[in-house]
Amino acid sequence: MKQTADLLRGRRKAIVMHGNADMDALGSAYALSRLFPPADIFAPKGMDRVAGMVAEKMGIAVLDECDMSSYEVAVVVDASSPAQLETDQEVPPDAVIIDHHKGSGDWGGRRLLLDDTRVSCCEIVLDLYDAEGADLERDAGLMLLGGMLTDGGMFQFSDPRLLRSFARVMEECGIHMDEAMALVRAPVSMSERVATMKAMERTKFDRVGDMIVATSMAGSFESGACRALIGAGADVAFVASQRDGSFRLSSRATQDAVRRGVGLGTILKGIGEETSTAGGGHDGAAGITGTGDAEAMLHMCTCRTMDVMREIRARESAAKEGRS
Repeated sequence: MKQTADLLRGRRKAIVMHGNADMDALGSAYALSRLFPPADIFAPKGMDRVAGMVAEKMGIAVLDECDMSSYEVAVVVDASSPAQLETDQEVPPDAVIIDHHKGSGDWGGRRLLLDDTRVSCCEIVLDLYDAEGADLERDAGLMLLGGMLTDGGMFQFSDPRLLRSFARVMEECGIHMDEAMALVRAPVSMSERVATMKAMERTKFDRVGDMIVATSMAGSFESGACRALIGAGADVAFVASQRDGSFRLSSRATQDAVRRGVGLGTILKGIGEETSTAGGGHDGAAGITGTGDAEAMLHMCTCRTMDVMREIRARESAAKEGRS
């Protein structure tokens, strides 16, 4: 933490977020920019619906074009590999990477501040505040809470450390729960509703024992369609979209599936390595992007997940027989 802080302190920096940046990336980037000014926030491929809404609500300037090499230092937040930035620019070799996903090994010799036991990247940025002994401004605290809320699935996927950090920020900054919830609450647009309904219509599913894996193609809003499939009864959901020769795929798993042994981050990281695409994430939520056929990627995801489900069924059956 201290070494990273020494590299960032006082230097003009570009804080770079992954493609279709989410609230955790934006919250991390904003709080970091307030801790170590001067800084510009860069979203090479834009932000998702919630992050875009929050940036507008909070008056946060986010660049859609930026030459990373023109800054004294580049900082990448919430991205497990360079490919997830979805930019043609090369990340400078002296860049600093701050992340909470499982390591991909794709960052080369760049300085990596990684803690894959954290639910959100915002928690690591909060640790940097502690390392600096810096006071947390209210706006920065609110943005950190937003990132913790969204990556914690509104507390469904939280652990005790995140809850302690969340309560601490609330107390230190004088933020009420309704303020934090209102920050990231956005009405679902008609376009997302239509895209989700179309994805539901195209759904295919397979079953292993009492576990269901569902897949679908969507034109957009892949993560929203995943959540809808989980809500409809799937244990694991994969939704992909095709854009010319490139694809984007999102996945979600129920907490019960994760506890039983499903690890989406590991599954998609392995597929990404085999297909030269960028895959990874968490046990309960992960994604993969790159050049290729979306339907073929969905098929690979289904097959790998069903293999894991078969292993779970065999393990649970053996445990049950051992108890009888």
